[in-house]
Amino acid sequence: MCEKHAGQIFPVSLSARRLSVTMSEKDEEIFKSVDLEQQTEKSPEPDINPQESPSETEIDKPSTPSTEAKAESTPSTHTSAAKVKWTSSAEQFKLKRFFVLRPGTLDHGMEDVKALVNPTEDGAVQSVWLMAEVDHWNNEKERLVLITENTLLIFKYDFVMLNCEQIQKIPLNYIDRICHGTFCFPPRSLLTREGEGVRVFWDKLREPSFTSRWNPFSVDYPFTTFTYHPVKSANEELGHLCDIQNFREQLTSAAQKAHSKNPVPGKANGVLLLNQPILVEAYVGLMSVIGNQNKLGYCLARGNIGF
Repeated sequence: MCEKHAGQIFPVSLSARRLSVTMSEKDEEIFKSVDLEQQTEKSPEPDINPQESPSETEIDKPSTPSTEAKAESTPSTHTSAAKVKWTSSAEQFKLKRFFVLRPGTLDHGMEDVKALVNPTEDGAVQSVWLMAEVDHWNNEKERLVLITENTLLIFKYDFVMLNCEQIQKIPLNYIDRICHGTFCFPPRSLLTREGEGVRVFWDKLREPSFTSRWNPFSVDYPFTTFTYHPVKSANEELGHLCDIQNFREQLTSAAQKAHSKNPVPGKANGVLLLNQPILVEAYVGLMSVIGNQNKLGYCLARGNIGF
């Protein structure tokens, strides 16, 4: 642009010089002054136009992220992806410690507990569940739970040695309340628990004694509490086996059928469904804190212990 404007200005000055040969000195001075004024008026144009044209083109162009911004955004996405991958791998490593996830272990345990069911007394097996039982001192314990036509069976199964260590049988026609909700503790308690659970009551007229409340090994409570097993997110099959909602629905249906089929004299027939917080009357619970953090109630690979 500058060269073009300059090409337009210089011929005017040359013609003025040629005309100045025939003109008088006075006219030449007047002509030169006019010529200079024209040059001063036209000269800013080549200086402004080259500066304005790039700015206008830059404004009209769509803004695109610079290479530096791209370089900064790329590492952030890589770091976030790396963190997610590391977190998922750490969770997978923790889950692999559970013996229940070893190939064939859970199927073997389910077949063992089904073999312990008495068809004449308990009836046919309707469903099998993998749960975590929460006792009155907030201790978690790994359990296999069976719902049959007449009985709710709770098995303490050793997935390391593949044998059943304890069985608890609860007749379905004795179940009078099923409570579902989040966990809560007394106001002055130092313990906390996240998530939700299901508490099954079978004798609402009997309250636990004072010695039973303060005995961590007491088993004469008229209720039991279940919550999600830690491996519920390992795969879809385990998600169904550990589903609290489906367990509550199937247990309610089986208990109502048992009440109508074999009612208990002196007890109200039917099951009362409650949606309210589940109270765990534990205050300090140092043993439960240590046990739950280290998963002492589960069959885990503890690693090599030696001296």
